Amino acid sequence: MTKIERFEDLAVWQESLKLSIDVYQSLKDCKDFGLKNQMERSAVSVPSNIAEGYERDSNNDYIRFLNISKASCGELRTQLYIAKAIGILPNEVADTFIEQTRLISRMLYGYIKMRRERF
Repeated sequence: MTKIERFEDLAVWQESLKLSIDVYQSLKDCKDFGLKNQMERSAVSVPSNIAEGYERDSNNDYIRFLNISKASCGELRTQLYIAKAIGILPNEVADTFIEQTRLISRMLYGYIKMRRERF
């Protein structure tokens, strides 16, 4: 296992950053600016809150920000279902992103649990 010396070393941050970039790129031509903006904001919130929590001075703060990140991941997943249903995203793209949000949520759950038990 690789030593974690900065938030950029966290696999969950790396996965969520990739998803955030992919969501932005897939929505670049979207004309539904309301949903587009909301999806971009929730996608960006996931890695941003992981990073912000990591830079805090206490484990409790870090866990709080990890929970915010997990909540944003659920928010994004809901928006992806909507985008799929109304045709903003092709089904296979939306399904791929939905599966990525599930993976990231599981990773965050495990990380939060580990931070609670070991720190």
